[in-house]
Amino acid sequence: MDIPLAEKLRPKTLDEIVGQEHLIGKNRFIRRMLESGTISSMVLWGPPGCGKTTLARLIAHYVNAEFIPFSAVSSGIADVRKTIVKAKELKKLYGRNTILFIDEIHRFNKAQQDAFLPHVEDGTITLIGATTENPGFEVIAPLISRSQVYILYALTEKEIGIIVKRAIKQYPKHQWNNEAIEHVVKNANGDGRTAINAVELAASIDKNVTLKIAEEAVQRKAIYYDKKGDWHYDTISAFIKSLRGSDPDAALHYLARMIKAGEDPVFIARRMLIFSSEDIGNALPTAMVLATACMQAVHMIGMPEAGLILAQTATYLATAKKSIASTSGLYSALKDIDENNLDPIPLHLRNPSNKVMKQACYGRSHVRYPWLVERQNREKNLPAGRQVIQQYLPKNLQGRKYYVLEWK
Repeated sequence: MDIPLAEKLRPKTLDEIVGQEHLIGKNRFIRRMLESGTISSMVLWGPPGCGKTTLARLIAHYVNAEFIPFSAVSSGIADVRKTIVKAKELKKLYGRNTILFIDEIHRFNKAQQDAFLPHVEDGTITLIGATTENPGFEVIAPLISRSQVYILYALTEKEIGIIVKRAIKQYPKHQWNNEAIEHVVKNANGDGRTAINAVELAASIDKNVTLKIAEEAVQRKAIYYDKKGDWHYDTISAFIKSLRGSDPDAALHYLARMIKAGEDPVFIARRMLIFSSEDIGNALPTAMVLATACMQAVHMIGMPEAGLILAQTATYLATAKKSIASTSGLYSALKDIDENNLDPIPLHLRNPSNKVMKQACYGRSHVRYPWLVERQNREKNLPAGRQVIQQYLPKNLQGRKYYVLEWK
């Protein structure tokens, strides 16, 4: 069978790797470590398709070590023991080190991880684990303490574009539509392997690769949406305006557009949190509580399930009572600050924190709890509860009203 395109394109040198410049760029730690010829056990933590396996293979190549790949899904303790025996033989007979690469190390349970811990400690093997899960939770503490944890990041669209261009060069007789290429890049979601597989599949469908062919290859319809351009801002604008107009159906439509296009769900949640204060405010204070919980939940859970949380919050905000009293009040207050002189803060509101300030009348005649005094006056049946008149605004703004309650 033909070798998969992703395997053909696997980088042979560090310079061919796309992305992860923070680790393998000039004078970065892993590059310096390899140039010195010494390595230590490590855990590579990052999303799928970011280059964890490729980096592990290249590390073994650069230090001339035996590379033994393991899958935590299909391997057990017996396989680990066989590998240890082989590693000891290589070291004894040829003086060659062994790198044991464990893909999806988080799937190994504690007992399985304990099985190769002594051999990491005595130098029989150098362990490189790869995981998409937080190793702080999924890898046993003794192993973490003997390893360096390196974080790898999802590839950017620019980096995915470089990989896609490399893949396309493997099909010199094919014609590639620019829209098709852009569709593959955008829907790779930072996964280089996914992008290469999409190119390979598209090329197998037709030699003239159009947008339609690319859609078939990635099994996703093209949504014209630029995360940094007009479509991005127009769609989020329409979404917020639909919430403001109390139209949950329109809000769900634009939410679906953004989800389908791969918009950052935390960005959507953040905008809804802003909306809950700006447009709902004290008409329904729980809106901000729900929006905050939404943003936290979306961050923890991720897509696709986070879409349900976004939808629940969007419909709640769309159907909630609306008030811009706080928003309008703030803008009015800011305008007054810009357009008027700032009169001194009234003396009775200032903090008399020392004797000099007290002598200057700081805090004099200030009623700390006016509401309590008024209640006591009412209980004494004094006329009109004898209201406490206390001025809080500066002299030149006395009588100014900023917060005017009014909601739908």
